[in-house]
Amino acid sequence: MGKINLTALRVRQTALNQFAAGKIKKLPQWVDVIGEIPPAEALIRNRTPQHQLIRQRLQTNPDTSKPQVVFEVQEKRRKPKKPSRLFKPVELRYEEDQLRKEFFRDHPWELARPRVVLESTGKDFENYDWSRIQQPGKKLDGESVVQRQLWLLNNVTDMTKSNAYDIARREFYQLRLKEDIQRRVAAEEAQATGANFGPSYLEIGMELENEQHEKWKAWARLEAQVLDQRAVSMSGAPELAMENEAEREAETGAETEEATQ
Repeated sequence: MGKINLTALRVRQTALNQFAAGKIKKLPQWVDVIGEIPPAEALIRNRTPQHQLIRQRLQTNPDTSKPQVVFEVQEKRRKPKKPSRLFKPVELRYEEDQLRKEFFRDHPWELARPRVVLESTGKDFENYDWSRIQQPGKKLDGESVVQRQLWLLNNVTDMTKSNAYDIARREFYQLRLKEDIQRRVAAEEAQATGANFGPSYLEIGMELENEQHEKWKAWARLEAQVLDQRAVSMSGAPELAMENEAEREAETGAETEEATQ
């Protein structure tokens, strides 16, 4: 290992020496400040404690047969960090992260839906009650399933992770089906009163597919002509060869008839 670089700790002394030697005409304004509040000289940093994942569960006490809140601390086995990464910011872990990862792994197209992340006060979550999945002022999305599942895990006695996930998904699917029915009914009502929405996504896709098919047919026709011309240049005109073969067959047939007579 090389020597420790103490240049940053000696910056005030360096400025004073340069001023005394006449290299600079005026002392910087920060000289007195650093003299009163010197930088830390501790060259060893203590390793920051790792963030532990704490889970809250409501379990039945076997002695009293009453539910009680239990806090579980889950420590994840970590690989030893490289020396260059020992003092990087601590990774924060929450139970919602794993729930969110599992939901969007099973429903990747939910990430393609537009979402509004703007909040008026930044404390909209204080007005949410996740005892139900639908919240006033919040659009139904994957985060609703995650928060609903977490609420079930924290507040329902002896609730397992898979059961909470199934309950939250069932409620989510029912509301999504209701939204789809409302959209279809609204579109049908608008069309009944004269609204025209233009071609659908399926019709637009078919038109694009037909255009590409016509382009491919033109390209295939040109390629076939090129191959025919190449074959003609290598073996002669196919029409002339067929005519010559037909004439030879006719002559052979005439000779056979004469020989028979």
